[in-house]
Amino acid sequence: MPYTLRQVRYFVAAADEGGITAAAHALHVSQPSVSTAIAELEAQFGVQLLLRHHAQGTSLTPAGRRVLAEARELLERAKAFEAEARGLGQGLAGTLEFGCFVTFAPIYLPRLLAELRTRHPEIAVRVREGSLDDVREALEAGETELALLYDMGLSEAIETEEVLSLPTYALLPTGHRLAKAARVALAELSAEPMILLDLPASREFFLSIFFNLGLEPRIGMRSSSYEMVRGLVAHGHGYTLLNTRPATDTTYDGGRVVARPLIETVPPTRITLARLKRARPTRMAQAFAETTRAHFRARAG
Repeated sequence: MPYTLRQVRYFVAAADEGGITAAAHALHVSQPSVSTAIAELEAQFGVQLLLRHHAQGTSLTPAGRRVLAEARELLERAKAFEAEARGLGQGLAGTLEFGCFVTFAPIYLPRLLAELRTRHPEIAVRVREGSLDDVREALEAGETELALLYDMGLSEAIETEEVLSLPTYALLPTGHRLAKAARVALAELSAEPMILLDLPASREFFLSIFFNLGLEPRIGMRSSSYEMVRGLVAHGHGYTLLNTRPATDTTYDGGRVVARPLIETVPPTRITLARLKRARPTRMAQAFAETTRAHFRARAG
């Protein structure tokens, strides 16, 4: 007997809820129904997907972890098919799982999501913010359908589309000796304390700029918070390098910073809209992608 969507749905629920009993509660079905469905699925595939722990729920086997992403994608495709079959026609409805790099999420997402709501009010977006690694891993695992992130360290399994190109700039306190310069040289800053944005990929990118120029920055402080870095700079603890720039030069606590372009030639950073190559985008994802393109075209213009 071929596997069923019900069996797949029960397996995903058990993985998400951490146990068969919890999955049964979430699905509003009996515990034996979930247990039987997963056992039938394992028999059909000839592989164990879950490890049962007495009184401690379940955990995924290595095979289960590999199958889970495919199972999520299958359920999403089935949901899209059902929407089409029910005659939703030109309308779009449902929840889109979306990942976004945490540092630029508050700068770009609120307005982008407002534009999406105007265009497609029945699409809900569940946003997952995180580091570049977090966002990439969620996309590769099939937990999100689209992601907005820098084009750094992405695998060949991910297809990207550039939506915005950002130059690297120096962020200085307003009273800094170079605050009024048209451009600043990293050679003039490297001996001063640097406030490093200490996030995976971002950290390596900013340090590589110095190393490629034969310079070595003096790290004064580190923070994984974009706004904490800006605040420390505003109060004279050092300078930093950043790509994304908010609409205001005022920090959370009322401090002021100055952004200055660099003299050195540094390749721009690309913000990309990313998806898995092997996954055919749903109509919701296509609508979101088109809204994103239009949004960033308008910003660039």
